[in-house]
Amino acid sequence: MTDPLPAHGAARSPVSPAPAGSRAHIDGDPRDAIIGHLPALRTFALSLCRDASQADDLLQDTVVKAWSKFHLFTEGTNLRAWLFTILRNNFYSGRRKKARETEDPDEIMAGQLVSKPDQYGHLALGELQAALKRIPDEQREALILVGAMGFTVEEAAETCGCAPGTIKSRTNRARKALAALLGLDGHESNLASDISEAILSAEPDPSA
Repeated sequence: MTDPLPAHGAARSPVSPAPAGSRAHIDGDPRDAIIGHLPALRTFALSLCRDASQADDLLQDTVVKAWSKFHLFTEGTNLRAWLFTILRNNFYSGRRKKARETEDPDEIMAGQLVSKPDQYGHLALGELQAALKRIPDEQREALILVGAMGFTVEEAAETCGCAPGTIKSRTNRARKALAALLGLDGHESNLASDISEAILSAEPDPSA
């Protein structure tokens, strides 16, 4: 990954106004708004870790860091993107400390892509899980944020620390890669819900 990441996993609040529904202004302690983002944060953590236990640890570390660094957040700006940035930074910081990259040999994953999915129903989850593992990390996270979690391109760009055009490019490449791997011929029936379900139901990845 080459995207610039804030030091030590801390993130300053995105400077752009938050989209409707994601503003942090509430009565009382604004940190209470963090609770409403926990389900989506855990789904994103699962997509990165591919292991429920590791995802829960990552989520806990993210909440602790966000709570302790809340003075860096500007109320009224994009709390969701700020929280997702902290989680993402924590994940890649931890992975760098392990000083290794996850290996997914093509021949192993290719063996899991056996049958062509039903183009008029939901994708076979096992095949989608295997296909998601085969696309590059930066393309997978862009597709998950924009295609499955409802982020705007601008929110995803703030989260990943890159330009909106880069997110658009990564998302498009990810969609094309999935279509090629799954034999969809460009058809994307229920893709957003299928990706979310594939993440939540994935078995632990022994290489993670």
